[in-house]
Amino acid sequence: MAFGGHVAVPAGCYQVRGVLRLSVPLVRCSYEARTFVSPWKLPGCKSFLLLRFLPRFRNVWVRSGRGLLRYDSRLSFPSCMSSFRDVATIAAAAAAAAAAATAEVPALTKTVKEQLISKGILLKSYGPGTVRGICPECDGGSSGELSLAVTIPEEPGTPAIWICHRAKCGWKGSAWAGPLASSVGVKGNGAFKAAKVTKRPVLKKDYTAESLGLEVVQDKVLSYFKKRGLSEETVRQNNVAQHWANTTDLAIAFPYVQDGEILNCKFRDGNKRFWQVKNAPKVLYGLDHIKDSREIVIVEGEFDKLAMYEAGIVNCVSVPDGAPAKVSGDELPPPNEDKKYEYLWNCKDYFKNATRIILATDADEPGQALAEELARRLGRERCWRVTWPEDESGKQCKDANEVLMSLGPDAVKDLIKSAELYPIRGLFNFQQFFREIDDYYYLRLGDERGVSTGWRGLDEIYRVVPGELTIVTGVPNSGKSEWIDALICNLNRSKKWTFGLCSMENKVREHARKLIEKYIHQPFFDAPYANSTPRMDKEDLEKGKKWLQDNFFLIRHEDEELPSVDWVLNLAKAAVMRHGIRGLVIDPYNELDHQRPGNQTETEYVSQMLTKIKRFAQHHDCHVWFVAHPRQLQVWRGEAPGLYDISGSAHFINKCDNGIVIHRNRDETAGPLDQVKVLVRKVRNKAAGTIGEATLRYNRVTGDYEDVRD
Repeated sequence: MAFGGHVAVPAGCYQVRGVLRLSVPLVRCSYEARTFVSPWKLPGCKSFLLLRFLPRFRNVWVRSGRGLLRYDSRLSFPSCMSSFRDVATIAAAAAAAAAAATAEVPALTKTVKEQLISKGILLKSYGPGTVRGICPECDGGSSGELSLAVTIPEEPGTPAIWICHRAKCGWKGSAWAGPLASSVGVKGNGAFKAAKVTKRPVLKKDYTAESLGLEVVQDKVLSYFKKRGLSEETVRQNNVAQHWANTTDLAIAFPYVQDGEILNCKFRDGNKRFWQVKNAPKVLYGLDHIKDSREIVIVEGEFDKLAMYEAGIVNCVSVPDGAPAKVSGDELPPPNEDKKYEYLWNCKDYFKNATRIILATDADEPGQALAEELARRLGRERCWRVTWPEDESGKQCKDANEVLMSLGPDAVKDLIKSAELYPIRGLFNFQQFFREIDDYYYLRLGDERGVSTGWRGLDEIYRVVPGELTIVTGVPNSGKSEWIDALICNLNRSKKWTFGLCSMENKVREHARKLIEKYIHQPFFDAPYANSTPRMDKEDLEKGKKWLQDNFFLIRHEDEELPSVDWVLNLAKAAVMRHGIRGLVIDPYNELDHQRPGNQTETEYVSQMLTKIKRFAQHHDCHVWFVAHPRQLQVWRGEAPGLYDISGSAHFINKCDNGIVIHRNRDETAGPLDQVKVLVRKVRNKAAGTIGEATLRYNRVTGDYEDVRD
C-alpha cells in the first residue's frame, strides 16, 4: 500500500514510494509500513501496520489517538503495531528519540558521521566501537536482521568501515575522515600497529578487519572469556575479535598478525568448530609479542596463549594447526616440503636470537608428539619443556588455560620458570637420576652391592652386578666354562635369574648334561667319572629338562660361517625382550667371526667389540660373562696367566668391569688337585668386590663347586 498526502512530522520529513523516511538534524530515522494481519486487533481496525525502525531503542512510549503505545526493539515479534492513521505520530516520536539518544554519545568527526548518514547507515551510536544496524541496501532481508556491522575508530585519520553479513548482500565500504590510512585494526586503538621485523614470510597476504568481517568483542564474547579466567584487557591486547559466521552464529576470531598486519585469521564458533582463512600463509599466533625475544614460549592453542598473557608471560606464541597424533619416525623433510610445519619455517627469523624455547604443549600424547616435532626443528639443545601439575581435585591439568582456571596465574608463571631441559638422547643431568640414586642409597634395588655367587669365600671379593661385563680367562682345561655354568646355576637357584647361552664349544646335549648334573646333583651316566655314584633316574631327567626349558635359552649359529658379535647381541636383545634373561654367556671369544676392515687394527676391533657388549649389558641390565683364552705361552711352568696375557688386545682388561682368572692346580705336590683358584684381578665397582683370590673345591662327579672350609 502507498501513503497519500503529507504527514505532519518534524522538519525534514519526506516520503518515497510507501516508505516514509523522517530526519532530524544529524540523524535519520527510517521505518517501513506494510500490511500485517494479527490476531491482536485494536478496536475498530481491520488491518494493522508493522513499523520497523532502523535505530534500536528501548522503551519509547508514543501517545496516540488510541492510547499510549510502546516501542521496544528487543521484541522479536512486531515491535509496535498501530492503525494507519497513527503512523506519523509514532514515526515522529521515534525520530525525536533517535536524536536525543544520539546527542548523548560523543560523536566522531562530523564528516565521518555525515558520510555514514548520507549512505543511509543509521545507528544508535556514532561513537568509537562496533555497532549493529539494518543494511540500507538489503533492509536486513524479510526478517529485518541487524546484519550491518559498522566499526568506528577512535583515532582521527582512520576510516569507519562496514560490512553486511547477509550472504545475499555482502555490501561493504568505508567512510574516511582526513587523509587515507593504509589499514585499520578491529579495535581502532592501535592494536595492529607495526612492529618491524627484518624478514617476513615468503607467502605474504594482507587482510583487513573489514575484509574478514571482524568486530570488536562485545559483552557476550567477553563473558565467555571471563569464564576461562581471561580478562578483557588480555582479550583486547591479543587482537581477539568477533565474527558473524552467518546471520545468527557468533564466532570468536583470532587474527594472526605480523608487523601490525593481518596475515591469517582463525575462527571458533559455539560448536567448537575451527576454520581458517583459505589459502592464507601459515604463521604463529602472537608473532609481534616475540620480536627479538631470547626466551620464547610455544603453546598448542590460542586460549593457552591468552592464558600465558594473563599470567604476565607476553613472549608466547601458539601454533595454528594443533598437534599430530604421534611423532613421525621419518627424517626431517627439507623446509620447502615440510608442509605440516611450514608455520615454523615462515617464522624462523623470530627464533634466531632465542636461547631458551619453552615447549608448553598439551599433556596428552598428541601434545607431547607436537613438542618432539617442534624440538626436532628448533634444536633440542635450546628447548625446555613444561610438566603440567594436578589441580586441587587431583586431576592432571592438560594445558595452560586449565592451570590458569584451576590454580591461578601465579601457578602458570611458576611452571614456566621451573621448566625442565628438553631431553636429548645421550645427554643427561644428575637430577634425572635422583630417584635411582636414592633407591641405591636406601638399598631398595636389591642388588646394590651385587648378587651372591653362592660361594661365601668368593662373595668377599666378587659379587655379580647387573649391567656389568666380566672377562673370564684361564689356560685350557682349567674349568672356565664349568665354573661359569656352576655360577649361573647358583644365581638361578637363589635369584631365579634366567640366562642366554652362546657356548659355541659345547654340543647342546653335552651342555645340557653338565647343567642338569649341577641341578640334580647326580651324574648323568654310569661312567668312570661318576665314581660309583648312582646316575639320575628318568624322573630326575624330566625334572632337569623342564628346568632347562624354563631358565636357559640357546644362541647358536647353525651355519658353517662363524657368527659375529653383532649377530649374538641382536639375539640376546630378543631374549631379553621375550624371556627376560638377566645374564648372557659368550664362550669363547675365538669362536666369533672377527673380520674387520683392512685399515682397522685388532686392538681397535677389540675395543669396538667390547664397547658394544658393555652397551648391551648396561641398556638391558644384564650381566655378561665373556670367555677369552690367553695367548699361547712360550714357556709355561703351571702358573696362572694374567689378564694381559689374553690373546688379542690389552683392551680386554682395560674395558671390562671385572677380570677373573680361573686356575686349577695340576701339581699334586702343590696341593689337592680338586682345588680351583678364582683369581679376581680387576674390579671396577668397589661396592661389589676387590682384588683377591678365593679357593673352591671342584666336584668331578656333578660338576659343582664348593667352598673350601678352613
